[in-house]
Amino acid sequence: MSLGIAILAISGCLAPLFAQGSATDYERAGKLRERVANTVFRTEVKPNWLPNKTRFWYRVQTGPQQHEFVLVDAVAGRRAPAFDHAKLAAALQKAGEKDVQADRLGLDQLDFAADGHSVAFKHRGKDWRLDLRDGDLHPVGAPPPKPAQGKALTQIPRASTRTGGDTQINFVNRTQAEVELLWLSTEGERRSYRKIAPGQRHEQHTFAGHVWIVTDPKGGALAAFAGGETTFTAEINGSNRPAPESSAKAKESPKPANAAPRKGTSPDGKWRAFVKDFNLWLAETGSGAEASLSQDGREGDGYTGQFAWSPDSRKLVAIRAEAGQERKVTLVESSPKDQLQPKVTTYDYFKPGDKLPHPRPQLFEVIGKKQIALSDALFPNPFTESSNLPVRWEQDSKRFTFIYNQRGHQVFRVIGVDAETGTAQAVVNEECKTFFCYSSKQFLHWLDDTRELVWMSERDGWNHLWLYDAATGRVKNQITHGTWGVRSVDKVDEQARQIWFRASGIRPGQDPYFVHHCRVNFDGTGLVVLTEADGTHSIEWSPDRKFFVDTWSRAELPPVNELRRENGTLVCELERGDARALLATNWRPPERFAAKGRDGKTDIYGVIYRPTNFDPAKKYPVIEYIYAGPHSAFVPKSFGPMPGGWVREMAELGFVVVQCDGMGTSHRSKAFHDVCWQNLGDSGFPDRIAWLRAAAAKHPELDLTRVGIYGGSAGGQSSTRALLAHGDFYKAAVSDCGCHDNRMDKIWWNEQWMGWPIGPHYAEQSNVTQARNLSGKLMLVVGELDKNVDPSSTLQVANSLVKADKDFDLLIIPGAGHGAAESPYGRRRRADFFVRHLLGQSPRWGN
Repeated sequence: MSLGIAILAISGCLAPLFAQGSATDYERAGKLRERVANTVFRTEVKPNWLPNKTRFWYRVQTGPQQHEFVLVDAVAGRRAPAFDHAKLAAALQKAGEKDVQADRLGLDQLDFAADGHSVAFKHRGKDWRLDLRDGDLHPVGAPPPKPAQGKALTQIPRASTRTGGDTQINFVNRTQAEVELLWLSTEGERRSYRKIAPGQRHEQHTFAGHVWIVTDPKGGALAAFAGGETTFTAEINGSNRPAPESSAKAKESPKPANAAPRKGTSPDGKWRAFVKDFNLWLAETGSGAEASLSQDGREGDGYTGQFAWSPDSRKLVAIRAEAGQERKVTLVESSPKDQLQPKVTTYDYFKPGDKLPHPRPQLFEVIGKKQIALSDALFPNPFTESSNLPVRWEQDSKRFTFIYNQRGHQVFRVIGVDAETGTAQAVVNEECKTFFCYSSKQFLHWLDDTRELVWMSERDGWNHLWLYDAATGRVKNQITHGTWGVRSVDKVDEQARQIWFRASGIRPGQDPYFVHHCRVNFDGTGLVVLTEADGTHSIEWSPDRKFFVDTWSRAELPPVNELRRENGTLVCELERGDARALLATNWRPPERFAAKGRDGKTDIYGVIYRPTNFDPAKKYPVIEYIYAGPHSAFVPKSFGPMPGGWVREMAELGFVVVQCDGMGTSHRSKAFHDVCWQNLGDSGFPDRIAWLRAAAAKHPELDLTRVGIYGGSAGGQSSTRALLAHGDFYKAAVSDCGCHDNRMDKIWWNEQWMGWPIGPHYAEQSNVTQARNLSGKLMLVVGELDKNVDPSSTLQVANSLVKADKDFDLLIIPGAGHGAAESPYGRRRRADFFVRHLLGQSPRWGN
């Protein structure tokens, strides 16, 4: 046998050793998260401002267990070590402290003297003061009490209690899943504010003492935090789950049965409103005399007990609400932990097309005890799942206002009602042919002193701010404008007549999803983009708002921290992320990639993940991780070694994994967003396929003959849809807890995009009705206790597939809720599925 033939023969025998999906690949994927943990340093600056507000200190991690303390003079632009770390370590050891290392000083809260000559700190429970001039170290007594600091809570209270003024909590999601941020009101109500993607930050204005709860995708409390008197950063990592609400309230003495609820008492204290026999009653607090103000309330259409008194106590708005239909979803827990027999759970769950509650404001004149008739011509059919209607009185008691979102989300108004005549006026009137994104693009700020209001609207094709004359409803001017969009408003300064806000797409040449921070005058002049670098930004202001720390990054670039002045000019760079240890693990930065979408004009943005042992000479199957929910955009824009969706682990098995945001998702133009209108089945697939083809043209290692896709919730709907509508391109899909038929899912999310009334487009977009078109390999996954998306939605797809005689896999995970495929078992089954059907290998071969 010749040497050449021998080499070929040996190569043929060894070929499987170079295939993907082996036991070695699984082992490497399973250890990847641990391997890259704690390998990126100098990424975070938490400024602790000194009383003079011109200097601050921070502690920065410089290695796996190392850190240093830095002192910054913001006026001089000087950054330096807060003290000589080596000399302090030596001084502490000389004073009797053992094993003190200069790069591992365990110091708590530094307290710099006003003259800057010394700093006090606590080390291992002892108090010390260091003279910064000569390095002398002295033990001291306990330091004076500090202002109350924000903190993580071990138990969730029943309600928030305000203990101080304005403050801010900077939330950082260190988990691998999207979390939800809820405010616990002073009445004990949980109100959802926003969702935070894995690795993302969110700056939340609040008040000292107010409580914020962070929940996981299943609704469980991951953490709870209370605001302090100074800004602090809340790390969400799942390690400190709080206990449920205290049961202390049950031990309180019961209130007298006739005690008036505080909200029913008039501002002057003379009257008390209450509901009896579904009608509104009024009592004089002095004499106790009672009188009925209404006679039209009845069961199923009565007064709710929600009241809004005019400031002068002469008028009262009470809410009367017609009940909606009762819609229940029933879950069966097959394998409860505390008993043998199954448990049944039933809960309220409105679905698209259901009859909703119909709250209406009713106006009463108190002295004459008479009702003032209102016409609901401007607010006939509100969209709400609640019997409540938030009402706001103006300071002069001449008018009350409320927001009206008409069912179908094509009419959106701010209604003003004259308190004397009951005449209603549309202070703001928005009408469109598609939808108003009320769930994430709504902002209203009243300017009482000048009788104006600031309003958010996409009427010119982009999400912008507008200034209104609140008395007449006349638009005074557009505040922001351009081919970019406002993401959120951070601060409105009524005296300076300025607004601080976040925007995306405002820096030409940058990724249009990058968030920048800006300031503008009420009249639209003086626009300043405060952040500059090519990345997505979050900022933290000094107490007097003269300076801010700007933290920016990209998917492939670790965070950079800069100090900037209030006008955005650079003072100095504070820290630049050090990823050398991460790169030493063979971690590969994601590739940001943009290509034209379906129209050949619009750029579609995404990322490409490769395995750590990537070989450009090989061919790799491609797997897309999809979430096409129209309420946001989902491709990571900030740095995180291990982004959500377990995309890195999937790539390690021998795939190239991608994400992109197609048309129909948010944070671009209104036209871009409108693609989803009555069209959720589209899921941006024409853009995604065009993007993938462009990526493969640039990178021939991407094998587009073997393309898989997976996702959960809306991503579960989309991934199944890929095989029903685009089976010529996608070959395998794993769909977790999908909202496969939008008539089966929660009402607010689905009617927002699919509209109302329910038309034939709902059935046309349904994976249930289209199941007969299945092409390729499909795995459906669902948790039997999913309270987010009705599990029956998945089972109805399975039923249609059975009727169509289609082969598929169905995995029902007992005891699991929403996101069942992200459990260890679900992830393993998903990985095995793709290894079998895209790699053509038995999972963990060679084991």
